[in-house]
Amino acid sequence: MKKIAYATIAAFGAIALPAAAQAQDAGKPEVTIGAQVGLHDLAVDDADLDEFNIDDSGEIYGGFVAVDFPVGETLFIGAEGNANFGSGPIDAEYGLSARLGLKTQGGSKIYARGGYQWVDVDAGNLIGDPDFDEDDFGLDTTIGDYLVGVGVEVPVSKVVLRANVDTIAFDTLRGTVGVGFKF
Repeated sequence: MKKIAYATIAAFGAIALPAAAQAQDAGKPEVTIGAQVGLHDLAVDDADLDEFNIDDSGEIYGGFVAVDFPVGETLFIGAEGNANFGSGPIDAEYGLSARLGLKTQGGSKIYARGGYQWVDVDAGNLIGDPDFDEDDFGLDTTIGDYLVGVGVEVPVSKVVLRANVDTIAFDTLRGTVGVGFKF
């Protein structure tokens, strides 16, 4: 299994390195900084938790920073970081991802992304008991796993409007909308 993982990493590197080198020649990077809001459904299976009033969806509010490097006429590669505060069962979440996408002639971007996301769960709000304090039991309620998603960004002058749909380990579903400023 390790051989397959190493071969996959080597193959990705063989593809990514020339693209990154070409990106430096194709133009300067585009940096976008912005704010976002969304809804994150943790998809907790409550079949075994009948005695609890499970509320596994929460609003998130936060920000993002994205840096994209053009690779040729329409292709781009990039990286993005995000940090959000939450309500309900989510205290906070944060993560990093790589982006790969296409830029249209009008400047819109359509992309796929993959990375890692950490979610700090509020166990008391998740089980419907706001008096429950996970610190009293020494519980670590921060969970993390890989993130995969798709998104679109539409420029309006120096402002960028965006929407993303992501999943964490194909267990949760998160949708966000945001506004950013290009630099």
